[in-house]
Formats: sequence, structure tokens, C-alpha cells
Amino acid sequence: QVQLVESGGGLVQAGASLRLSCAASGRTFSTYPMGWFRQAPGMEREFVAAITSNGGSTFYGDSVKGRFTISRDNAKNTVYLQMNSLKPEDTAVYYCAADPEGTFTQDRAWGFWGQGTQVTVSP
Repeated sequence: QVQLVESGGGLVQAGASLRLSCAASGRTFSTYPMGWFRQAPGMEREFVAAITSNGGSTFYGDSVKGRFTISRDNAKNTVYLQMNSLKPEDTAVYYCAADPEGTFTQDRAWGFWGQGTQVTVSP
């Protein structure tokens, strides 16, 4: 089992930056990949980013490439999402997820989820 708790969301203006954190507990953190998804009102959950268990490889959704960076600190059992140049269309609830099986860009592949943190970007 893995428990996940996100933090760092908030209200910012377009062009600003935010860093989300997700603290994990339970199974040994360094043994599974981590990811971030987001869900805007009325929309399906969207893949944002993923990182391998040792942090050696990262993957991004097309809408955030070049603006967002995923990283992890295995000593702190924490994954981060640095979000720069935020746009109003980035407004969503952001979820971290752990331990995918299958196609990691699909939310159904992920076995464990946090409760989400709201990010709102004003024009």
C-alpha cells in the first residue's frame, strides 16, 4: 500500500510559478514510478508528468512540456512538480499517483492516488 498527500496548490496569476509536492508513505518510495495528473471541471483526468523510480527518466504531457518539471527526492519520499509560466488553462485539481501498471499516460494504470490539490491561475 502507498499513501500520498499533495500540497502546494493555490491561486496565482498567469505567468507565475508554483511547486507542488507529494509526500508518500507505505512501501519503499524508491521502488516505484510516480506521476502527476490533473482534472479541470467537466473534463477527464489528464496526464501531466511521470518519473521513473530512480528519477533517471521523465515524461510529460504535450500541454506542459517546456513549462513543468517533475522531480523526486527518494531520501525525503517526495515527488515534486515545478510549474512555470502558468496559464489559465492550467487551472485544475492536481493529483499525484504511484506505481503504474501498463500505459502510464492513462489514469487507470495507476494504483494509488492522493486527494488532490487545487491550482487556479487567473488571467
